[in-house]
Amino acid sequence: MKKAALHNLGCKVNAYETEAMQEMLEHAGYEIVPFKEGADVYIINTCTVTNIADRKSRQMLHRARKLNPDAVVVAAGCYVQAQAEKQEVDPCIDIVLGNNRKKELVKVLEEYDQEREKRKEGEEGPIRDVDDISRTREYEELSLTKPGDHTRAYIKVQDGCNQFCTYCIIPYARGRVRSRKTEDVVREVEDLAENGYCEVVLTGIHLSSYGIDFDGERHLLDLIRAVHNIRGIRRIRLGSLEPGIITEEFAESLAALPKMCPHFHLSLQSGCDATLKRMNRRYTSGEYLEKCRILRKYFDDPALTTDVIVGFPGETEEEFRQSFDFVDKVDFYETHIFKYSKREGTRAAVMDGQVSEQVKSQRSQQMIELGEKKQKAYEQSFIGREVEVLIEETAEIDGRTVQVGHTKEYIKIALDAQENLKNCVVKVQIENDSQIIH
Repeated sequence: MKKAALHNLGCKVNAYETEAMQEMLEHAGYEIVPFKEGADVYIINTCTVTNIADRKSRQMLHRARKLNPDAVVVAAGCYVQAQAEKQEVDPCIDIVLGNNRKKELVKVLEEYDQEREKRKEGEEGPIRDVDDISRTREYEELSLTKPGDHTRAYIKVQDGCNQFCTYCIIPYARGRVRSRKTEDVVREVEDLAENGYCEVVLTGIHLSSYGIDFDGERHLLDLIRAVHNIRGIRRIRLGSLEPGIITEEFAESLAALPKMCPHFHLSLQSGCDATLKRMNRRYTSGEYLEKCRILRKYFDDPALTTDVIVGFPGETEEEFRQSFDFVDKVDFYETHIFKYSKREGTRAAVMDGQVSEQVKSQRSQQMIELGEKKQKAYEQSFIGREVEVLIEETAEIDGRTVQVGHTKEYIKIALDAQENLKNCVVKVQIENDSQIIH
């Protein structure tokens, strides 16, 4: 039996695809082993969102080659897709598998084995299975029956992005918006529910665009309703959303669904209108604030989380201050801070006014401290409340055995209990800060 090791880099969509490739290998008779010495095949699902991601992808590819010089090294995903025009991506790679080609993994491995002796003699380079992703309109159908997490399953429902933010390489690596058929999503979630999963997270590269490739209209709400009707599913979360999808009708409709978690990640990137315009983000800070107001109108104290980039080209001290003050005003539960990283191939990489690393670090630290203060305030607002917690694991904290899980708002809670309550939803009275895991 051949042994295969997989390593994932990047987002939840990548993680889903890596798990799907693992299942394909298992069904083909491979033994899945840790990413250590001894594997016959190493699959690295790469990321290219930043230059640092590129470097990490290269490092993992070289590590795989060192672990077993005779193994087959497969580079899949965004990094190799973005490098598709190059004659050779990296000499340590045996198989290049672009986006929308991961479903061909087993077939390509078989093809490689058949021709391996010829390749050892150096007569041919790596097998390359890479589409012109900018012209691809087909959604790559991958599915899971048993994600690694035994309580929460991430479900990929959409791929690609049409937005072309000036700092982002993803539309070039992932292609245009492609949506999965609703009936295929429902079928997968039904299988997961039968296997005991009670929470699902619908995710995609640009989730808000789900369905626009069907008929030009957004269909995310229709998909959520279809998943909501599946017996056994008790919670539904959403991946990152764009502000534009939040309307009175959308929020009111979601609030009418009891399984919907009041936990929304609404991409911001900057609270300064001038910076947003340079980013090509297609909304103003005022419009964004209105979307937050709408969510808070229909949900009781929802957890709003976001991403913020500091040090974007041209960001002056005044613009940073506007962004900082805006984040302060919104009162997010969590704010994920990123120092702008120049990404070759994007418009922002050649913009004037590149900000020094020192200034970026200073601004990042200020935003991080603000985010920590806001997170603590939000969590402490739940002291005295009764909440529903989905138990996910048993853990040892300060010498005591506790059950650990998340509320619908995604606050992590410790419950004093000896019995294993994994995958159970229990009501917990939050009596003090020690029950909240930060």
